[in-house]
Amino acid sequence: MTAEQYTPGDPQVTDYGSLLAAVARHQAEIFDIAVYPEPQDRAAALMHQLIRVPALERTNELFATAVAYAYLVASGCHVATTAREVRSLARAIREGKLGVDGVAERLNGWVVDEAAGEGVPGEDGDDDSE
Repeated sequence: MTAEQYTPGDPQVTDYGSLLAAVARHQAEIFDIAVYPEPQDRAAALMHQLIRVPALERTNELFATAVAYAYLVASGCHVATTAREVRSLARAIREGKLGVDGVAERLNGWVVDEAAGEGVPGEDGDDDSE
């Protein structure tokens, strides 16, 4: 899934601050504790930020969805969803019906399987400590 394939032209960035805020937001820590501890939480923070505070002149929802999807995949998650679910989630965010927790819950439904600990902090697949 690449935004380029579905987006005609090259939308211009209109708010670099939103892009920087999205990066800072998904990496946020308080007293060395991650605000968004799981990949779905971080992907949700990115998607929520990029839709609620648009950074591009157009296609912000497509961009935000592609970013969230790519983040989950890069974190080792196997993702499957439908175009209908993508549109529904983006619309709910845009309309202010979902906060980050609600978005993370919906994104969790997109994750069909996680690679055993590959790239997913805090999950190693083997729990030998018990």
